[in-house]
Amino acid sequence: VQLQASGGGLVQAGGSLRLSCAASGASTRSYSIGWFRQAPGKEREFVAAVRRSGGSTYYADFVEGRFTIAKDIAKNTVYLQMTGMKPGDTAVYYCAGDSNLILSTIRDSRQYKLWGQGTQVTVSS
Repeated sequence: VQLQASGGGLVQAGGSLRLSCAASGASTRSYSIGWFRQAPGKEREFVAAVRRSGGSTYYADFVEGRFTIAKDIAKNTVYLQMTGMKPGDTAVYYCAGDSNLILSTIRDSRQYKLWGQGTQVTVSS
């Protein structure tokens, strides 16, 4: 199973981007998918996740309603729609997946076994 992240780019503050995480080799129906980000000099942090069972979604506090994670089963892709972007959102964004996550660990990057390559997001002020 492979995950491929795409959709990053340069956007002005207040703008929007949509990141995609395309899965191959297995259905996203079988995986919880998370988005994480890592800014220069900082640790990787949780952004959002959608759970395998039931499709419940979870967000980091800093999202503050600006981002939406959604799973498109037909396209085998998970999207992260980002709006109202801020310079502090600048980072490399990664998607990750795991088929056996429990709810209490969904924000823990160490629990995800599959990782896509990162996609750079830069927000200018």
